[in-house]
Formats: sequence, C-alpha cells, structure tokens
Amino acid sequence: MRTKTFFCTALVAILPVLFTPYLRAADSPEAPTSDVKITRSGTQPSTKGPDQYFTGTVRVDPLFQANGPSRASGARVSFEPGARTAWHTHPVGQTLIVTAGSGWIQQWGGPIEEIRQGDVVWIPPGVKHWHGAAATTGMTHIAIQEQVDGKAVEWMEKVSDEQYMKGVVSAGKELTAAEKMIGDFAPKLVDLTDRVLFGDVWERPELSKRDRSLVTVAALIALNRPEQLRSHLKRALDNGLTKEELIEVITHLAFYSGWPNAMTSIMVAKDVFGKSDASK
Repeated sequence: MRTKTFFCTALVAILPVLFTPYLRAADSPEAPTSDVKITRSGTQPSTKGPDQYFTGTVRVDPLFQANGPSRASGARVSFEPGARTAWHTHPVGQTLIVTAGSGWIQQWGGPIEEIRQGDVVWIPPGVKHWHGAAATTGMTHIAIQEQVDGKAVEWMEKVSDEQYMKGVVSAGKELTAAEKMIGDFAPKLVDLTDRVLFGDVWERPELSKRDRSLVTVAALIALNRPEQLRSHLKRALDNGLTKEELIEVITHLAFYSGWPNAMTSIMVAKDVFGKSDASK
C-alpha cells in the first residue's frame, strides 16, 4: 500500500513538470502560428479587368491577399494604351508603384497628371479618382490597398472618353492624326502607328524622310489606296518632295500599275495640292 501511495504521489508531482513547457508554448503569443509563405511567380492566374470597372484592355495579376491581422492586399495591373479604371475610392487609401510605361491619374476636381516608371503614388482615404495608361503608351503598376470590413474599393461611374482625352491637353501634346481618327476606338493601333511606324521606322537613318515618302507614295499609287495616299501626299510635301515630282511619279506609274490607278491618284493629288495652295 505504501508503495502504491508513493507512486501516485510522485506521478502527480511530476506531471506538471513534464507538460508545463508544452502548455506554455501553446499559450505564448510569441509562438509561431504559421510558416513563411512563398508564392511563386506565375502560379496565380491572370484575369481580365472586368468591363464594369475598367475601360479598354486591362490585365490583373494577383500578388497577395490580406493575411490577418494584416488587411493589405496587392496586385499588378497592366493597362494597354487608352485603358483606365472607373472612378473609385478606397476606405483607407491606396499606394501605386509604377513599374513600366507611363500613364495618367486624376482626382475628382483636379487636373490629370502624368505618372511614369519609378513613380510612387499615394491616394488618401475616400478620395475619388481614376488611373490608367496614357492615350498612346501602356502602363503597369502595383496597387496596394487595405480592407475595411472585407472591402478595399468602392467603384463608381466610368471615366468618359471626353474626360479621358483631356489628358492629352493636360500633357501639352497635340493629337496625332491617328489619335484624332481612332484614338478612343483603337488605342493600340494608334500606339503602333505613332510609336513603331512613325516613331521608329520613319526615323531610321538608312533612308531620308524624303526618300521614304517617295517609296510610300509609289506603293499606295500601285495598290490603289486613295485614302492613305491623300495623307501621304501631304507628308511628302512636308518631307521635301515637290508637286511636280509627285505628279511625275503618278504619270510614270500609269505604265506599270495601270491607267485607272493613275487617274484615281492624280485626282487625289489635284485635290490635296489645291487645298495646300489655298492654305498659303
């Protein structure tokens, strides 16, 4: 009996010693509750920016969701030229980090301001605003915002084309011919036209602009493209070709591209040159 009593007494005494460290570790606020989490690049699917919240082509790449107690979430948002958000606010503000290209941002009642790669933008809580790409240049930014009661944004009405195109005026830049014709309808085509065709190909030093105009006008005559020929005849005059030279090109090509093409082209040239003379 004494042996049994001694054993029970010893067991009662030693149990707290054995288990107390584990109990304390579980209760300790410093005890780790989870491991470090790494989200590998490319493991989260991209999504298209919803049409009800965006205008134009927008791609959203999620970066991280809010992990309690933190309320912050982040995403990489890429805007094609002319694309933008709708007007919106954030309950506790938003930070934008521009990682590529250039774009515009505007708060309600304020001017449209340009933002470029490397810029960091802070939008205060409750400020109505929009942001997106410029008219002819795409933009990518990282957006970081916090949630309140599970909500990080309040979406409002879309930014109209009239509101958006004021950005061109704010930037002090005259609209190009492509922007005037299709800027609000096909901004990517405008971007390729202005940036690649006229901004790169026409600027290459291997041919002078005069020679490039001569080649282009000849091709448009041969292909019977009167609408494109009209604008390129004007460009050819600006690039140093004379009216007499251009008329001779049309006459020469009548024997190679066909009489109908030459007659169509000469009537276009007559109209373009007449307007040119009248404007002087």
